Amino acid sequence: MAQFREITPSELSDNPFTLIGEDWMAVTAAAKGRVNTMTASWGGVGILWGLPVATVYIRPQRYTREFIDQSVSFSLSVFDAAHRATLSYFGSVSGRDADKIKESGLTVAYDGETPYFSEARLVLFCRKLYRQEMKPESFVDTALVRQWYLERDYHIMYVGAVEKILRRE
Repeated sequence: MAQFREITPSELSDNPFTLIGEDWMAVTAAAKGRVNTMTASWGGVGILWGLPVATVYIRPQRYTREFIDQSVSFSLSVFDAAHRATLSYFGSVSGRDADKIKESGLTVAYDGETPYFSEARLVLFCRKLYRQEMKPESFVDTALVRQWYLERDYHIMYVGAVEKILRRE
């Protein structure tokens, strides 16, 4: 644990648009003694219900969604550029079909019951607060439906209270 330092949400100086949209992140959860992860580039951080929160958006067919639904927490691990190929792999291969964590060579660690990756440069630990399925009738800009949801596989939004942040020293 000496390689990480815990920081508060107010000490997080990373640009959230870069952090999520360009750097990407691995969304990881555990259920029934197993761990699964996926790459995400959609999400956000902010304040909701008086709490620091992170949001992630996951399509219903993603295997990781099952893990997040069954757990009370999840982690968001952000890596440096050297792990970009691994994040691409996490986003293109399903944990149903392969042990992609083992294949990646990354190391799963735990904070309590929440898994994360030891190689990450930044980790947000989130306690699940809210889950909502996106619905086509809720879109004000219907062009988004035509652009992003040809398969009608609308994302599920998860809001998690950011309970701990670790930054690599």
